[in-house]
Amino acid sequence: MLAGLKRKLIMRTSKFLISTLKEDPKEAAVESHRLMMRAGMIRQVASGVYTWLPTGMKVLAKAISIVREEMNKTGALEIAMPMVQPADLWKESGRYTKYGPELCRFKDRKQNEFVLGPTHEEIITDIARREIKSIRQLPMCLYQIQNKFRDEIRPRFGVMRGREFLMKDAYSFHIDKASLDKTYQDMYDAYSRVFTRMGLTFRPVEADTGSIGGNHSHEFQALADAGEDIIAWSDGSDYAANIEMAEALAPDYARPAPTKACEKKPTPNCHTVDEAAAALNLESTRVLKSLIVHGENDENGNKTLVMLCLCGNQELNEVKSIKIKGIADPLTFATEEEINAYTGAHTGSLGPVGFKGRIIVDRTADKMADFACGANETGYHLINVNWDRDVQNYEVVDIRNVEEGDPSPDGKGRLHLRKGIEVGQVFMLGTKYSEAMHATVMDEKGNDVPMLMGCYGIGVTRAIAAVIEQYHDERGIIWPESLAPFKVAIIAIKLNKNELVKNTAEKLYEELQQKGVEVLFDDRDERPGVMFADIELMGIPHIITIGEKSLNDGMIEYKNRKTGVKESIPVGKALDIITSKFELK
Repeated sequence: MLAGLKRKLIMRTSKFLISTLKEDPKEAAVESHRLMMRAGMIRQVASGVYTWLPTGMKVLAKAISIVREEMNKTGALEIAMPMVQPADLWKESGRYTKYGPELCRFKDRKQNEFVLGPTHEEIITDIARREIKSIRQLPMCLYQIQNKFRDEIRPRFGVMRGREFLMKDAYSFHIDKASLDKTYQDMYDAYSRVFTRMGLTFRPVEADTGSIGGNHSHEFQALADAGEDIIAWSDGSDYAANIEMAEALAPDYARPAPTKACEKKPTPNCHTVDEAAAALNLESTRVLKSLIVHGENDENGNKTLVMLCLCGNQELNEVKSIKIKGIADPLTFATEEEINAYTGAHTGSLGPVGFKGRIIVDRTADKMADFACGANETGYHLINVNWDRDVQNYEVVDIRNVEEGDPSPDGKGRLHLRKGIEVGQVFMLGTKYSEAMHATVMDEKGNDVPMLMGCYGIGVTRAIAAVIEQYHDERGIIWPESLAPFKVAIIAIKLNKNELVKNTAEKLYEELQQKGVEVLFDDRDERPGVMFADIELMGIPHIITIGEKSLNDGMIEYKNRKTGVKESIPVGKALDIITSKFELK
């Protein structure tokens, strides 16, 4: 009885916190941020930190329920780990200093060091080494749904790139690779079901493991123009990868032979490839881009510099570059002072001819002939430069981003680029953490061996923003039923001035509730335009309007929020007709 009363109270707008905004918030740069603010889902507390209001919480609860159901289907066990983590565990894994400034570090009153957890590999590995005693307990997968904190240098786009966010993270433990492979696939499949149930158009893509580590990973990318990631996909196969991981194949043509002698040309005040190309009357594709980064220290502890060379119109792929043996991690570009001291020139006039350090050349740049490059003398470039003739010692490596129309790495079709929002990622961690933290188990031969690990994360709050990016129009959000805060909205026109309107609305409201339908009854004393605007802004899928004029003819109006189609339906058949409109499960 009490549960029923509570349900009725929160289903009426007069008792529900409707916090819609008429104007767009100035700080909103993407549609999801704008609409979440306007629909009364969230409010900013601090940069990148948000309060979730009742409307937002109803959506969040739906998303959490989907994630939890699919995780439980895999046999994963739910736990709850603390956001506040001892720094000693992070020092043990080696990530305390390596993770970077995004890791929020602090001390308690006793000067003990802690961190706010951006992820939980250290905590879960500590749990595993304490609690898993036998290989008979393996495989085991544990998960949680919990807030994380990453001190982003530039929080933006609302909850899409916030500092505090809700995440589902799962961790699996195994005695062999076959077991890890199976759980990885189980989680991959579960994630596909999660995002399908949320209504997302998404694509799983090969991905870099980043700060989490490991040797194999897939991201789940929701396709959206507001995405910060770029994914490459083939039109001839199912190949798809984050641009960070997509291989740029070497051109299938031979490098032309040199035709001209190398010459030095003045290029004063030219600091970019485009400026140099204009000064030399060349296309940027014929000008070499030369970048200098830190290499690993030599045997004497001295800093080394490495030159990376690309075609002038192409972009360096930092993830590929950092994986080259001998390149410092993290990738660090040399300062102007370091470059000048090492080459005698400033940036903008750099090139491989006469460079005394290690030279790495991109596969496509390796096919250039009679090209231009900096002369390592400020204000000068060389033209008609050729590999092997003018530059002898260099290595050829894939270090560029793929481009639209490049051949697919699997040899099937051409690559196309789309923006995406990363909503989930699965990792094969291997023994990165179990070895560092001595999370071992005794194998069948009596030997203590480190457990193999997998890691699987879903950005729950980010996924909600991604859904809004894909489902909205000029009037507001268009929720898929699986995430909608309410499935049906009833708008009663002049409720308190017409007994027939009031009784009809109350009766339909009760009937829908008895059917277990989440329905919002807009019983406010507001102008119809305000009520229509709020309900459409909130994105409720099915909208019922009850007014005196239509009731006199025994009809009420039904509108589908997604299609915009309206139809008059008989009052006596309203319940059956409305419920027949629901999405089939």
